[in-house]
Amino acid sequence: MRLVTLGTGTVALSGARVCAGHYVEAGATRLLLDCGSGITHRLAELGLPWRDITHVAITHFHTDHISDLATLAFAWKYGDLPGRSAPLVLVGPAGIAALLDRLIGAFGDWLREPGFPLVVREIAPGEAIALDDGTTLRATKVPHTEESIAYSIERRGRRVVYTGDLGYDPMFAEWARGADVLLCECSLPIEMAIPLHLTPEQCGALAAAALPKHLVLTHFYPPVERVDIRAIVAAHYAGPVTLADDGSTFEIEED
Repeated sequence: MRLVTLGTGTVALSGARVCAGHYVEAGATRLLLDCGSGITHRLAELGLPWRDITHVAITHFHTDHISDLATLAFAWKYGDLPGRSAPLVLVGPAGIAALLDRLIGAFGDWLREPGFPLVVREIAPGEAIALDDGTTLRATKVPHTEESIAYSIERRGRRVVYTGDLGYDPMFAEWARGADVLLCECSLPIEMAIPLHLTPEQCGALAAAALPKHLVLTHFYPPVERVDIRAIVAAHYAGPVTLADDGSTFEIEED
C-alpha cells in the first residue's frame, strides 16, 4: 500500500498546504480520501495517476473536504481527450447522493452523466465495502458534523486509518487500534481548543490509546504550527510521528 498526503491544510489559505485530500494505492484500487480545494492540481503536480482513480471516499461535507469534486469530474470528462470511460465509485456517509444532486444543481446536468459510469455508494458506520483486488474500506462514526465518518483501508494484513475531522473520542481510538498508519487531524493549539477538532495533546492521547505503528498528522491550522507539536505528542505517545506535508509519501509493506 502507498499513502500520499496531497492536502494537509485547512480553509486557512496557505501557499504550502492545500485543503484536505489523500491518495491511497492498494492493489488495483486507486482511492482518493476527501477532495478539498487544490487537490486536483496536487495530483498532477506530484505525477500521480489521476486519470486512473477508481474510488473517491468523502468523510463529511465541509467545503475544505469536497470543493474539488466537480473540478476532478470535469478533468476526467474534458481534461485529457478522449475522456474517461472507466467507472468511478463515489463513497460517502448518509447524504452523499443529495450532495451530488446539489453539485449538479450548481454545475449542470453533465455531472449526472459525465461520460463515464458514476456509482454513488452510501456507507454506514460499521459497514465495510469491498473495493478492488482484495481491498476493503470500513467506516465508523466520529464527532465532528452530523454525517462525519472516518475510514479504514485494509489489504493483506495492513491497515491505514484516516480520521477525517474529529473531536477527541476514546471509542474511535479503540476502533483504530493497531493501524499501520493513523492519518490523524491536528488542527489547533490547546489555547484555541474546540470540541470538534484535535489539539496536539489530544492527538498524543488518541495515539497512546490506539497504538498505531506510525502516527501521521495533517489538517494544520497556522496557529498549531507555532507550537512544538512533536514534543507535545511525544509526552503521550512514544511511537514514530510525522508531521505531513503536501506530497509526503508513506509505503506500507503488505504481508
